[in-house]
Amino acid sequence: MEKSEKIWLDGKFVPWHEANVHILTHTLHYGMGVFEGIRCYQTKKKKSAIFRLQEHVDRLFNSAIVLGIEIPFAKKKIFNTILQVVRENKLEECYIRPIVFLGHNQMGLNPNGVDVRVAIAAWPWGAYLGDEGINKGIRVRVSSFTRHHVNISLTRAKACGYYINSILAKAEAVRDGYDEAILLDPQGYVSEGSGENIFLLSKGRLKTPDLSCSNLEGITRDSVLDICKHLKIKVEEGHMTRDELYIADEVFLTGTAAEITPVREIDGRTIGSGKRGKVTASIQKMFFEIVRGKHTKFKKWLAEV
Repeated sequence: MEKSEKIWLDGKFVPWHEANVHILTHTLHYGMGVFEGIRCYQTKKKKSAIFRLQEHVDRLFNSAIVLGIEIPFAKKKIFNTILQVVRENKLEECYIRPIVFLGHNQMGLNPNGVDVRVAIAAWPWGAYLGDEGINKGIRVRVSSFTRHHVNISLTRAKACGYYINSILAKAEAVRDGYDEAILLDPQGYVSEGSGENIFLLSKGRLKTPDLSCSNLEGITRDSVLDICKHLKIKVEEGHMTRDELYIADEVFLTGTAAEITPVREIDGRTIGSGKRGKVTASIQKMFFEIVRGKHTKFKKWLAEV
């Protein structure tokens, strides 16, 4: 991990190595907290711009509402501070991690009265699933672990503790020689990856699980839906079965970390031609053009640093 210089913690900047928490921090023990993953890109103007920053800040606050956490800063403050974190660290391109967590002034499962703390870090981070994965596609397996049920874990929240489920699925996939995992929902339908939404192409139509399938409302997922409108590619949201994946012409994953990553193999079955498909490539190409500031129509998605 490539370190940066400063992290914003509870209203002030501190050196990277001093951004520490107490061993009895509530979130460390119980997982009650919310976070975001955001990317900043260098545009064609040689300026840095954060992709869909407002939407990420909105989702951070919505996640907190779902869990009953009151963030002690206004949305505008968090928005502007994220920009400031990138500036302070002199980063041209980076990954940004805002996190809202509970402090160490009391323990126990009742979160009432526990201090709410906020940190924002940023650091250089390349392709999450590798440059080769972006270009040639990755190998995935359907996980033996099931995604959360909406009334067990409130799935609209991007919550810290929920990611134990993702870690178990990811670790299992990597242990078995795959790059990533796909999880099914409690009803047995396709939900999402360990940290990504999923799309498939079949008979010229794109399909993605709707938001009743225990999947997170991904911001990159939403971006792909808009890109497809621009490219006049029809997209269907609905239930998706495991065997639909096996016989799809193309499959790709979307997420802030993963960006647009093609899938070339699932459970030992070659998907389509076994390489990045034409539709995936066209969506991927436009996505990277947008984040580089090459499409004026989507300029509103970029917050210049």
